[in-house]
Amino acid sequence: MAAAAAHLLFTPPAVSPASPSRPAPGFRLTRRTKPSRSFSCRASLGPDGSLAVLGAPGPRPAPPGRRPYLREHSCLIFPPPRGRRPLAVVKFLGGAFIGAVPEVTYGHLLELLAREGFLVVSVPYNVTFNHEAAAREVFERFHACYDALLASGLPEAGLSALDIAELPLYSVGHSNGALLQLLVGSYFSEKIPKANAIVSFNNRPASEAVPYFEQIGPLFSQLMPMMEASPVYSIARNASGDAWKAIFDLAGGIIREYDQEAMVSLSKFVDQLPSVMNQVTEGVSEFKPTPPENREFCKNSYSVPNTLLVKFSVDAIDDTDIVEGVLRPRVDSIGGQMKKVILSGTHLTPCVQHQNGNKQADDVKWQVGSEYTPADALAQGLKSLALNETRVLTRTIADWFRSL
Repeated sequence: MAAAAAHLLFTPPAVSPASPSRPAPGFRLTRRTKPSRSFSCRASLGPDGSLAVLGAPGPRPAPPGRRPYLREHSCLIFPPPRGRRPLAVVKFLGGAFIGAVPEVTYGHLLELLAREGFLVVSVPYNVTFNHEAAAREVFERFHACYDALLASGLPEAGLSALDIAELPLYSVGHSNGALLQLLVGSYFSEKIPKANAIVSFNNRPASEAVPYFEQIGPLFSQLMPMMEASPVYSIARNASGDAWKAIFDLAGGIIREYDQEAMVSLSKFVDQLPSVMNQVTEGVSEFKPTPPENREFCKNSYSVPNTLLVKFSVDAIDDTDIVEGVLRPRVDSIGGQMKKVILSGTHLTPCVQHQNGNKQADDVKWQVGSEYTPADALAQGLKSLALNETRVLTRTIADWFRSL
């Protein structure tokens, strides 16, 4: 690979002033209100297959301010506004794959929950076919972080250890994260939350969760040797911080502020797919425990007294109705309470992000040309609707927790 080290250059094609490009039929050119920024990055593959940036990607815009989260024991902590006493500690688990980088995929929702007055602790995790192992791992990782908070407080947010010790513990889970929250509340009888908010619960068999699953195993067995030999695979696993930094520039601010610790989460996100592929090639054909086994275990062992079930109006992979039938007798038997709500939205409503990292979530900014077209109006309207659905979700969860 060293002998064949290649230089990579990505630059948008230049347009000569003397020969302007002609618009395609049916389109008209409009004047841009702001000059566009180009991205240029030159890199090479090193002897170990790592990606090294040779040329600076151009000036970076100033970061939009301090990031809204802190890191502790591999968890992300979203504190409430400084000077406001938290109402509770909320443990958050996101969905499969995207739950590994919650600062990117759930940042808006987590900030909204923090603004409602909660100290949110998000636990990143990697996908595995072993749900029991995943549930036990997130339990241990959360409590390592929680114990540190109970011992030292959170000085950066003006919270002492005593402040945090007096707070109740609640949990929120989305999709696969909702399943893991239920399993944590079933595998453990101590150190569990007082309440769970279960959003878009999903626990399908592998054959339904992954279309054509039966054909994927043999295919991956053939492809994995080629993938592992590919320089692209090596780049993804070994890219340096500067290389990721350049990629973030190209992504246009999906990650609003670069920090070295964010590379840990991103590296784990990249590592997930090969890990899952390896499990498939080794003959794994179903989740462990199976969905029926999970339901039976929760039916007999679930110990969280208060549970809010949230489903969305458009969600083809939601299993909330099924889990309601499983949990309600158990919750009644332990003297708890359960509530189910149906909200406008889709399975991805919790993942909607506000425009350009704008912290004023109610102010939706949509970049348009010199003329405001029907397409602009539609796009802005859809964005506003999606953000409003996320806000309604946040307030529904917050109101439920406050009522306890």
